[in-house]
Amino acid sequence: MGGVSDVSVGGLLELWSQRLPDKLALVAGEHRLTFGQLQRRVEHVAGALHRLGIGRGDRVAVWLNNRQEWIELQFALARLGAILVTVNTAFRSQELDYLLRQCQARALVYMQGTSCLDFIREVAGLSYRPEFVLFVDQPLPPDALDYHSLPSAALEWPEIGLDECINMQYTSGTTGFPKGVRLTSRNIVNNGYWLGRGLNYTPEDRLCLCVPLFHCFGCVIGVLGAFTHGASLHLVPAFEPLAVMETVQRDRCTALYGVPTMFLAQLEHPEFARFDFSSLRTGVMAGSLCPEPLMRRVIEHMNLSEMTIAYGLTEASPAITQTSPRDGLDLRTQTVGQVLPELEVEIRDPADGRVLGAGELGELCVRGYNVMQGYHDDPDATARAVDAEGWLATGDQASICSQGYVRITGRIKDVIIRGGENVSPKEVEDHLRSHPSVLDVAVYGVAHERYGEEVAAAVRLRAGWEADGQALREHCRDHLSYFKIPTSWCFVEQFPLTASGKIQKFLLRQQHPKECCGG
Repeated sequence: MGGVSDVSVGGLLELWSQRLPDKLALVAGEHRLTFGQLQRRVEHVAGALHRLGIGRGDRVAVWLNNRQEWIELQFALARLGAILVTVNTAFRSQELDYLLRQCQARALVYMQGTSCLDFIREVAGLSYRPEFVLFVDQPLPPDALDYHSLPSAALEWPEIGLDECINMQYTSGTTGFPKGVRLTSRNIVNNGYWLGRGLNYTPEDRLCLCVPLFHCFGCVIGVLGAFTHGASLHLVPAFEPLAVMETVQRDRCTALYGVPTMFLAQLEHPEFARFDFSSLRTGVMAGSLCPEPLMRRVIEHMNLSEMTIAYGLTEASPAITQTSPRDGLDLRTQTVGQVLPELEVEIRDPADGRVLGAGELGELCVRGYNVMQGYHDDPDATARAVDAEGWLATGDQASICSQGYVRITGRIKDVIIRGGENVSPKEVEDHLRSHPSVLDVAVYGVAHERYGEEVAAAVRLRAGWEADGQALREHCRDHLSYFKIPTSWCFVEQFPLTASGKIQKFLLRQQHPKECCGG
């Protein structure tokens, strides 16, 4: 049975509920739902939200880990034409407040919290409160509605076009606070379809999904990559090596996703040898390039002979390229594969926009169905990212060889990617400048064996203050996600500057091993 593209997110699940109503679709904890059962749950949730008054264009923020309710909401909101706004489960109240206010969220759906963060306390500290606050656990906090007890209502389903925004994801760039990327069904369903096709998915495949649903990796490459081909999802609430390996073995999963550090964590787990990975066949590794020794171990010890590498960014829904399961080890570790079908890619000179030839380094630009609708309420930023002809400038430095394989060699923009998470230096710098000891600060990425990059900070202190990296770390802890907090600090008298007064961060990176220390 072939896969499905060019349908709405809401229509996708309905289609499989008609084609294969009794086929397993979702395993989440103790819950196992067929496509037919999941569709009925989605219709109930959509009816309940409609009864509250949630409808086309309303923004609903979802602050949950990988659980059944997230999947229900992804399809229920799309059926209504409402916009699912994803929320990182590491966010603190300051970050959540910014997101809710910037998108003018009408509703927030959230849970008790994680092992290291109390969501109830964070929500209590919000200055912006959506009209509806729904809670998925027990006991209920004050002023929250019980998600599971909401009465539903029958409704006539609206016709939702493929080019209507139904998903918004906040991504950090070089301009400071995150921007809301508006994505449509055409963007994400088709992107999921082509990624799944690249993995040779069929309804017999079973995907162990341990990457977070709040990123495109989870909700597009994961959910839609599987569901466009009738494959089933087997959710792990949050990445934990033992839980992932147990899920793979118990459910005989055929596919597994992750960033390189996730696979390394499993391979190095003391109980790795007792697990059976013989059911695994394929998967996607993204977030950073995979070192060849790690890829060899993944293939040999986890049976992932058809593992692929994908490259992209949220603004591209997210994938632009993917290696083939048939590619050799060199292509799967030194390139990010070839351009996906129905997309165009050019390498341009960032100085003058000139299109460059094979093997020349420049900025990777992409055009096609996957390019975002735009940034929410920010037409100027949208115009800077996407030109009048529909080309999205990725900010990544790349080259394309004569065989069409893309190599990413760096980033023209300044964003740090730590273990698959984007970190805006400006956001971290702005917060650090609020500490009384800090005169000025520059935040930059440095190479890290496990995470690809780690966050470092060079600090100029005010007169009379002593260097104290631990104090600055504590200053960040209650306001920034853990992955944004610098792990090493460099205290300097002056920054290296250009003639125009701009900080030369590349020199700070070069000096980092000699000058910096942990904090």
